[in-house]
Amino acid sequence: MACTPPETLQTPPYLPTDFDDIPALAQKLAAVPMMPTADWALRNGEWRNIVQGYLASVSFADHYVGQVLAALDASPYADNTIVVLWGDHGYHIGEKNRFAKHSLWEEATHTPLIVSAPGYGRGRRTARAAQLIDIYPTLVELCGLPRNARNEGRSLLPLLEDPQADWPHAALTTYGYGNHSVRDERYRYIVYEDGSEELYDHVSDPNEWRNLAAEPSQTATIKRLRAFLPKHEAAWSPAAPYDYNDYLSDAFERHKRKP
Repeated sequence: MACTPPETLQTPPYLPTDFDDIPALAQKLAAVPMMPTADWALRNGEWRNIVQGYLASVSFADHYVGQVLAALDASPYADNTIVVLWGDHGYHIGEKNRFAKHSLWEEATHTPLIVSAPGYGRGRRTARAAQLIDIYPTLVELCGLPRNARNEGRSLLPLLEDPQADWPHAALTTYGYGNHSVRDERYRYIVYEDGSEELYDHVSDPNEWRNLAAEPSQTATIKRLRAFLPKHEAAWSPAAPYDYNDYLSDAFERHKRKP
């Protein structure tokens, strides 16, 4: 399969001054020193080459997903199998001056989630906010199994039945101790360990370039989204240290579970 020439590819939107209204802790948390920046990629003429490699990886994955689904279609189980396709995270390919995951911004926390189940319509989409922890309770309900009372996710069955169904929920992402992102259909709210905040309106600012957290007009929105934050913080397991940057190494020592 021939590769698309890099010079024909479009790079993502990028604002050089993007970090001017981002809290200092946000920049420390998202730092990934071993990865290139958009500034470096621009100076060295590598940005389109990086995008080409990323798209090639996506095409490779799509090809083999297609092979698996073709095998399922040719099997006796085509009409009674539930298929769920998802990824564990998204990826910045130049946005926010970075090529990495490891952040609480849109590109790193937005991932595909596709559910195909017998008896449900095809090709329907919803803008409602879902979480990966919702996959398990969804499968439990689709299979008619007893619910697990300890589960923190919720079944997405109402959205499979009606993509426009009322859904007063948001998606929560946690990265390190005390750093959380809340995403609903319109807004992303981020709060960091030191109390600093970010708020983005995806209707008017899909690239998350303008931090609205200090705007008095957004007080009610922030209060509503804060209700989705976890009520308790669990200590880090000593078996799972975070050491991608200086902030995380220090935070791990401060917040890891004691023996």
